[in-house]
Amino acid sequence: MVHFRKSLLSLGAAAAVVAMSQTSAFADTSDKRIALSNNYAGNSWRQAMLTSWEKITSAAVKDGVVASADAFTTAENQVTEQAAQIQNLILQGYDAIVINAASPDALNGAVEEACAAGIKVISFDGIVTAPCAWRIAIDFKQMGKEQLIYLAKHMPDGGNLLEIRGLAGVFVDDEISAGIHEGVAENSQFKIVGSVHGDWAQDVAQKAVAGILPSLPDIAGVVTQGGDGYGAAQAFKAAGRPIPLIIMGNRQDELKWWKEQKDANGYKTMSVSIAPGVSTLAFWVAQQILDGADVPKDLTVPFLRVDQDDLEEKLAGTEEGSVANVEYALEDAKKVIAGK
Repeated sequence: MVHFRKSLLSLGAAAAVVAMSQTSAFADTSDKRIALSNNYAGNSWRQAMLTSWEKITSAAVKDGVVASADAFTTAENQVTEQAAQIQNLILQGYDAIVINAASPDALNGAVEEACAAGIKVISFDGIVTAPCAWRIAIDFKQMGKEQLIYLAKHMPDGGNLLEIRGLAGVFVDDEISAGIHEGVAENSQFKIVGSVHGDWAQDVAQKAVAGILPSLPDIAGVVTQGGDGYGAAQAFKAAGRPIPLIIMGNRQDELKWWKEQKDANGYKTMSVSIAPGVSTLAFWVAQQILDGADVPKDLTVPFLRVDQDDLEEKLAGTEEGSVANVEYALEDAKKVIAGK
């Protein structure tokens, strides 16, 4: 009997050792606190991004995966304001900060302060360049270039283009615009004859396009960054000018307008954007880093594209006033981390 008890104790000790070895590299995250620092919420994409964050993280908190996952948005798209916000989050003792950044480098001081305090920093969409931070992005330059590839295929004779940019000074805006201009350089039959900032918002884009249209020659195509296609269409209509081929950005009102034009006259275009649900991928990446996983500093996800053939399907799955979207689960994040 004594020998039997000793055997059980030995087995128990062995099991404990195995359990410890299995969990030592993956610490429990149920007491960890993650914060989202967001620099802007003034368009449908940002609103959808915050909605996706709340949906996925509230379930994770309820399930005990993390203790909290709070979202904070600055009132203005200002680097100084977001830097102060990050410093406040450091003082509040969060274990990880997920950032959609106002600038790729101007926030690096605040980011490095967070890293020095032992806080994990994960940036997405608007990424940061601080070496201690993680970055989750799509190839925004290629997203811009894809628009010219599409235009060259469907408008081989080329023509004049109007470029609608996003938020001035933001990494995403610069990269997409660089890709568009690279595409124009490779397809000399196209020429950008005007450029405005639409801030990725339909109302801002409509006003900006309406302001520049009187000074522009005939426009064959409009290259965009998302959240501006429908506004551009309304500006052309109000000016009594022919509607050009407008690249869309996955917003529901853009897809709806496109569907109406497609049914009425066979209007053809394409739509492309980063899915706002990338915020949920950033959350799970943060959770995995806190859990001890070995995560590469730079992760890439594909952009979400809508074409003529799947327009109806994507529109049906997009809520009114929102954006075509993909949300990520833990298993999805593990696959992205593994490069699958």
